[in-house]
Parts: sequence; structure tokens; C-alpha cells
Amino acid sequence: MLTVHLRINDSATSRPTPVRLRISDDRGRHYPPLGRHDEIPIGKNEDVGGRVRLGRESWFIVDGSVELPLPAGTPLRVQAMKGPEYRPVDESVTLGPGQMALRFTIERHTDMNSNGWFAADGRCHFVAPHDAKLEAAAEGLDLVNLLAIEQRFPSLDGTAYRTVPHLAAFTGQSTFDGVVAVNTLNVHPVLGRVGLLHSHRPVHPLTFGGEEADDWSVCDWCDQCHRKGGLAVWVDAFRESAGPPGGEALVAAVLGKLDAIEVDAQPRKQPVWPWIYRLWNAGIRLPLLGSSGKDSNRTPMGAMRTYTRIGEPFTCKAWVDAVKAGRSFITNGPLDVDRFEPLSGTNWSARRFQNGAGAFAHTSPEFQDGERDSDAAAALTRCIESTREWIETVGRFTQPKRKQALLDRCSEAIAKLQSH
Repeated sequence: MLTVHLRINDSATSRPTPVRLRISDDRGRHYPPLGRHDEIPIGKNEDVGGRVRLGRESWFIVDGSVELPLPAGTPLRVQAMKGPEYRPVDESVTLGPGQMALRFTIERHTDMNSNGWFAADGRCHFVAPHDAKLEAAAEGLDLVNLLAIEQRFPSLDGTAYRTVPHLAAFTGQSTFDGVVAVNTLNVHPVLGRVGLLHSHRPVHPLTFGGEEADDWSVCDWCDQCHRKGGLAVWVDAFRESAGPPGGEALVAAVLGKLDAIEVDAQPRKQPVWPWIYRLWNAGIRLPLLGSSGKDSNRTPMGAMRTYTRIGEPFTCKAWVDAVKAGRSFITNGPLDVDRFEPLSGTNWSARRFQNGAGAFAHTSPEFQDGERDSDAAAALTRCIESTREWIETVGRFTQPKRKQALLDRCSEAIAKLQSH
């Protein structure tokens, strides 16, 4: 084996640039950089960051200049990726005796920044901020939202300790090195999950319910986030769970307490889009936010991403304002919005792209004044009625006022849906 210095240069600068790198031979063996290993953990919160395992393929996040042991005389496949704005590198090479260097160039075919578009990952977890910064650069992202979430971590003593990885790195309305914003994901196992971004302080409690009483509220989280200047995002909307569809997060959406609804890259048993279209048809004005939802090495950062159009220098505040205004589209690759298929509902219009290969993109909707779809409103009303029933019969409350406040919000949301 030869210790080979490999460099991936950006064609525009002729300097090394971060990429996602894979080197393999025709037997499927991978050759990791020095200091890395081919065995990549893929469980949730298992040493996340720095590499990705996609099926049987091992990829490594590198800064563009690495050393790695490679065999001479063996045909090798060198692949490098840098997000959808760059043409992937995919070349075959065979090292000669004593060859100690490999040089490749990656070329940008679309410069979204020059047209005012900036790419962000709306949510990932468990990646150390410095790893998140490097991976963002390797995936062509301008911003990554790293959300601290409470997690049970098993110990050798048999106890599953409650931890909140990276909460100490909380940045609020600033960023780590201008790229990584660390905020929180607040979770109730039935009533809903909300990403609280750009809040100048963490919003507590990070969780309630489950083993504890249900004496809190998703709406309260959103209100606190807004008082602290933040962006409240509905995460895992209508994802399969043991509780009623939508939960209290749906109530918050109807009452205007949520700023965006997330679409992530994680698998689902049932598609979220019929529910999103019901929300829009019922007059619930929620822009889209694209996120990888990365919480393990199974998912690349930016696997689903948000492009927002910002008519000023890029800042977190400008990005938040663009998301709220719906100047955005989400994508797992396609970038040419003008080629997306027109799509319309009762009082909204948007554009969408999808094909049989899994490529997908969707713009946030533009809303018009007009009639609301009564069938969509009725479907959402039934969901809220199920949540109200859960609160009355299953929820565990030590403070009756908290229970009544939740029931009152459900009634308020139903009245709003029925008033249109």
C-alpha cells in the first residue's frame, strides 16, 4: 500500500475544497483516509458526523486535501460530491509504482448565491458543530440548523441517562463560524415536535409528557420562541405515532403560532403531502422548510434542503425573514424552478418537480384571498377533535388549568376552521 496525497480542487479557485469522498475497488472494498475507518456506525446518535454510510457505500467528509493508503496496480473508482450545484467527480484511476499523489477538479455548474439564493439544512442532530461546519461546506450549504434534543443515552452501568447533546453550544441568533446555528427541538411524544430556531435563549422545558405530566403546551413553546425573536417550525408533521394525527401542533398551526412546516429526508410510511395540501386548502398559510433530519450516519447533511431568496447580504435574520415570507423552495437535488410543474389548490399556487428516480422539489405556496375548502377544514377539524379526546381521556395533568387551557385552544382552532 502507498500513502497517497489526494486533492480535490474547486475549478473556480484551483484550491482544495471540502467534498464527500468515496474511493473503492471493483470488489467493493473502500479505502478511507488516514485516521478514519471503513466500519461506520449507523445508529441514531452513534458518533454522528464526518462520514456517511449509504447502503453499502462508505463516504467520508474531507476538507479537500487528504492522505490515504491505496494499492498500486489496482483499478480504483474515485467519487466526490459537493451538493447539487456541482458536477460530481467519478473517475477511474490505477496507481503506478511509487505514485504518491492524485489530483482532481470539481466544477460548479450552477451558482445559486449569485442569484440571491442560499441553501440551508433546516434540521440535524448529534453532529458536533465543527463537524457540521465541515459537512455543510462539503454539501454546498450556507447554513445548518443543529438542534439540541433530549436523548436517552445507555451507559455500561445499565442506566439510560437523559442527555441533551450540544445544548452547551447553543448559539441562538448567532452562528458557529458563520455556518452552524445551534438551537433546540422541543418534543412531546403525542402532542407534537417543534424546531425553535433563531431564539435568543433556549426555550424550556425541552420535553414534557411521556413519563412526566402533560402540564405544558406546544403553543406555549411557540409563543416563547416568538417572544425571543425566533422561528417556530412544525417538525414530523402528521408522522405516524401512537397519538392523534397532528396533535396540538396542528392546533398551533391553525392558530397562526407556527411559521413553517418541515419536509425532511427521512422515510415515512404515509406521505405528508396530502396533509400539507389540506392545510393550504383550508387557508393555513405555512411555508415549507426542507431538512435532512439527519440524526445518524445514514443521512447526508442537506439530503433535503431549503433554498431561500435573500435580497441582501446573507445573515440568519435575513434567512428567517425569507423563510417566514415563503421566498423559498425545498429540494433533494433539482434546482431549476422555472422547469417545475405548476400546481394549484383552492386558494394557493406553487410549483413542483418529481420523477421516478426519486428527485423532488417543491416551492412554498403563494396564497390568494378566496374561498377555503370545507372538506379540508372538516378533515383537520376531525384531527383536532381526536386531540381533544386524547387530552380529556388519556393525558395526565397535575394542574387542571393546564388541561383546560389545552382544551380551550382546541376549541378555538376548531371554531377558526369552521368560520371560513
